[in-house]
Amino acid sequence: MSQIRLGWASRDVTTDKPIPINGQAYIRISEGIMDPITSTALVVDDGNDCVIFVSLDAGGIRYGLMDEIREKVRSLHPEIPAEKILMNATHSHTGASHNTLEGNLFRASDAPEDRVPLSDSYEIASSDEYRDWLSSTIAEMIAEAWDGRAPGGIAYGYGYAVVAHSRRVCYFDDVSLRGGVDKTNTFAVNGHSVMYGNTNDDNFSHYEAGADHFINLLFTFDGENRLTGAIVNVPCPSQNSEHEWRISADYWHDVREAIRKKYGNIFILTQCAAAGDLSPRILHYKQAQERRFRLKYGEGDGTERNARKDIAERIAVAFDEVYSWAKKDIRTEAKVSHRVTIMQIHRYMITEEDRKAALEGLATARAKPFVSTGDPKADLIHNTKLVSNRRRFLNVLQRYEDQKKTDRIPTEIHVLRIGDIAFASNIFELYMDYQHRIQARSPFEQTFVVQLAGQSGNNGTYLPTERGYEGRGYSAIVYSMTASPEGGQELVEETVRQLRELHEEN
Repeated sequence: MSQIRLGWASRDVTTDKPIPINGQAYIRISEGIMDPITSTALVVDDGNDCVIFVSLDAGGIRYGLMDEIREKVRSLHPEIPAEKILMNATHSHTGASHNTLEGNLFRASDAPEDRVPLSDSYEIASSDEYRDWLSSTIAEMIAEAWDGRAPGGIAYGYGYAVVAHSRRVCYFDDVSLRGGVDKTNTFAVNGHSVMYGNTNDDNFSHYEAGADHFINLLFTFDGENRLTGAIVNVPCPSQNSEHEWRISADYWHDVREAIRKKYGNIFILTQCAAAGDLSPRILHYKQAQERRFRLKYGEGDGTERNARKDIAERIAVAFDEVYSWAKKDIRTEAKVSHRVTIMQIHRYMITEEDRKAALEGLATARAKPFVSTGDPKADLIHNTKLVSNRRRFLNVLQRYEDQKKTDRIPTEIHVLRIGDIAFASNIFELYMDYQHRIQARSPFEQTFVVQLAGQSGNNGTYLPTERGYEGRGYSAIVYSMTASPEGGQELVEETVRQLRELHEEN
């Protein structure tokens, strides 16, 4: 083993411009800043191999951002192995949009009739310009972290904090057979399961899955064993403030403040572990929660803002508890071994029935007109919902053509070790069960799973399990999944295979 070197850097990547915000079935335009969004980098290097961790407060690493960052890193600093950048999104719904083509936000296709008519009175900043600035800023941050590498140490451990809850509600009956169901809504194709379903329903049965309350932590230290930063890996998206029209890091902002209140301005690199079927929001016990927050925090901030504070307190307590004993085992030597693989996994195959439903749905969606009422904000919500729905039908039709060439889709995975712990990434909104399959079979003491990691091209979609697909509902239907449950298990098997090979290395 060799002495490890560590390098940190961070950037505030907030913009005060009226930038589009992704994350719902419609586009929002930022009306200001609730709290700053951040990108953070950590380089871990043993002299033979390295990993460059990067986190971003965003919904995903979308539409070419990863390619731009790697290209700019290579241009800035040819010595840096840009392929070893493992960048993940925290999966907030209040980050600034960095879509490659501005028009993609406001059109379903190149056809003029599929483009949203935007009001001249509604100023909208360019996502293209923001992405160009963002990729340059992150590339410079990575170069700073690389150049700042110095001998240091790591410690690690796991703790517990309730952050996530299952967001897939199951019913005794098939919801799609109930009256009044809009079968042309691509966000509401349900079966026995419903994303964010109503639990106060006489046919409510159970939640489809449990939740994961483990928090994986990697602490870093300088040459004098002073804490410099930490990776905080939580299996939950940051989506308490997901309907806001202001830029926000969501609960991660509160977490950073809570931890730094005690430990100073240390670096905090945030990772979302597998959480495709999880959420930071409870779906029953709501009256009890309201009373809890009213008595605990008083009136004023609202349920979701209070929920953010509640979550941050629990994560900070877990951080304290783990740090208290993990710091007894600071390791300055550790083997770093990092594999980057483009693997091919089975795609979800569009059936003829799926294709016909998409054609019918597209025709119905196109028959619904855009509106121009004189209320730009209301018009934007209505019109971008129409575009979003049309785009999802068109996407299914395009995938039907693509699958004639191959039944596989490429996905980039990172599998790496730092001493006795491991990290494994994927591009998907990965259902929790896949994470447990990987961690249960991993030979390492701890395995950090990282979802929504960037790769060349587009970002990943949901990857549901077999039981998720059987229940249907948003996230487990043709409109929101590109890989099949079979592909999900292939991802597990290849990740476990590589973890075992890394563990056998001297």
